[in-house]
Amino acid sequence: MQYMSATTCPHCQGRRLRPESLAVTVPIAGEPRSIAQFTALSLERALEGARAMNFTGRDRIVADRLQREIVERLEFLNAVGLDYLSLDRSAATLSGGEGQRIRLATQIGSRLRGVLYVLDEPSIGLHQRDNRRLIEALTNLRDLGNTVLVVEHDEDTIRQADYVLDLGPGAGKNGGMLIAAGTPQQVMDNPASLTGQYLAGKIEIVARAQPRPLTGRWITVENATAHNLQEVTAHFPLGVMTVVTGVSGSGKSTLVTDILYRALARELYGSREEPGAHGRVVGIDQIDKVIEIDQSPIGRTPRSNPATYTGVFTTIRDLFAMLPESRERGYKPGRFSFNVQGGRCEACQGDGQRRIEMNFLPDVYVLCDVCNGRRYNQETLSVRFNGHSIADLLDLPIADALPVLKDIPAAAAKLQTLVDVGLGYIHLGQSATTLSGGEAQRMKLARELSKRQTGRTLYLLDEPTTGLHFDDVRKLLEVLHRLTDLGNTVIIIEHNLDIVRNADYVLDMGPEGGGRGGRIVAHGTPEQIATVASSYTGRFLARHYGADHAGSNWANRISSNGGGGVSHAGPQPLDIAATPDRVKAARGKFVAPVKKTGVPAARLAEPGIKAARRSLSAKVPVRAAKKNVSLKRGESA
Repeated sequence: MQYMSATTCPHCQGRRLRPESLAVTVPIAGEPRSIAQFTALSLERALEGARAMNFTGRDRIVADRLQREIVERLEFLNAVGLDYLSLDRSAATLSGGEGQRIRLATQIGSRLRGVLYVLDEPSIGLHQRDNRRLIEALTNLRDLGNTVLVVEHDEDTIRQADYVLDLGPGAGKNGGMLIAAGTPQQVMDNPASLTGQYLAGKIEIVARAQPRPLTGRWITVENATAHNLQEVTAHFPLGVMTVVTGVSGSGKSTLVTDILYRALARELYGSREEPGAHGRVVGIDQIDKVIEIDQSPIGRTPRSNPATYTGVFTTIRDLFAMLPESRERGYKPGRFSFNVQGGRCEACQGDGQRRIEMNFLPDVYVLCDVCNGRRYNQETLSVRFNGHSIADLLDLPIADALPVLKDIPAAAAKLQTLVDVGLGYIHLGQSATTLSGGEAQRMKLARELSKRQTGRTLYLLDEPTTGLHFDDVRKLLEVLHRLTDLGNTVIIIEHNLDIVRNADYVLDMGPEGGGRGGRIVAHGTPEQIATVASSYTGRFLARHYGADHAGSNWANRISSNGGGGVSHAGPQPLDIAATPDRVKAARGKFVAPVKKTGVPAARLAEPGIKAARRSLSAKVPVRAAKKNVSLKRGESA
């Protein structure tokens, strides 16, 4: 699929049905519409259309029950904040949170009672305004007589809960205990609960006193029209941390991921992914790398682990190969790899576990009975460094492995970075498939921090706080600030107000989702965004910047914040301009070089090349003739 791209069907124009099926129409608000036209509407407009369906006579008798069923299901979808989606939207393009809310709307519509519902992070990708709708939907499920169990870090959801269970106190081997239980107030009153301390305000994720000053360098996306974007021209400052906010479906991911990232990847790396519809991107010459850091796994197989991903494993294998015992036996670094023959356990081929096929049932994995899960044979395990075999070292948490390898600079620096981002509890050899999305993302950030920095890298993150506790968000912010302080540019798509408050510059998209969004509502520092009345994000930010963000004081806040009464609502100022990129010469078509001369055929038309070719062709027969004929002095060939 790497070399394939999707195009609209030329026969049905993307409507998927034959003309005979499309010829059947239903009167909606006095206008006949086919099923393709109806499903192309947003859920909000589809609900209005379903309510406005007019039938008479026999048709009304047949359609009445069906119409009520359609209206009821559309009401549930709108109630959970999905009014910006269309019915024909491909399931593959939905985010995890959108898919979860669609399933939730289905359950609300079923009107079941006595059911236990278990939801894992239902607030993923939700703006604070939309999150309120979700909480109302969950409350309705509870009020019907059901039990709702939610795994969640969102503050508003925790405060609305009837009963809270807090696990901890730390992560990994430092967790696994019930720290607090009870109402939200009881959890806040418990000093042992880290969650309660954050909820009570005793511990805060502190925002910087002043945002970083803008460098005056920008990268610009002009005339973006993909999906619901309304001819948006967006300017992103370089060298600072920028957060793109907005309600769900306002066009944030389309602008940053589908257009900006793909356009930069195509220009810098020759990527084949086509960016969304836009005019052009200006200012690319000011960066040399663009890196998208998401929460996808760092490895797809159990053989991948933090040691292999960060490159520490190579250093460890080289270290063990240099030990006196290894040199006596002639062991090379490959001897200490569990992926190649020689030092690994051949019974499990370095997996540490053996697979038992169960025919029609899922395969079962059991601990290898030869190496007991240590992956290496006894000869390899007998080589020790500071009393640790290589299997012992891989089984240590990163925080415990750091003192063992403190005298190995190449390994110690990378391990220290992992500890700094809050991953000290993870084992060096822990399977990558067991890491959560947040852990995988912080591991990617740690690897970037350990690299030599050029200060010209652009990092893009989409919802990095997904699945993160308040304390994990604080650690993530420390990493992002370190990356930015090195001169890099960080652009984040986020709803979390703690991340927004730590931004140097904010672009707020909206004002709504779907067709009523796709525009820049506000721009500037977080405090300036808080003064914009039309911004939903600004209304929630106003809580953190004083109580005078309303009523008659609103204009005064705009004046004092923007200077001279400059409003930070709407599109960015016209005086912002990205530095034009250098004019690049078009690449000529590759021409294979001619034999013997080594000069491309296209250049043979030049006068000097023609003369060289004539002299070369004149010499060839002379050399051939010398084999058979001896010429007299002065005679020509």
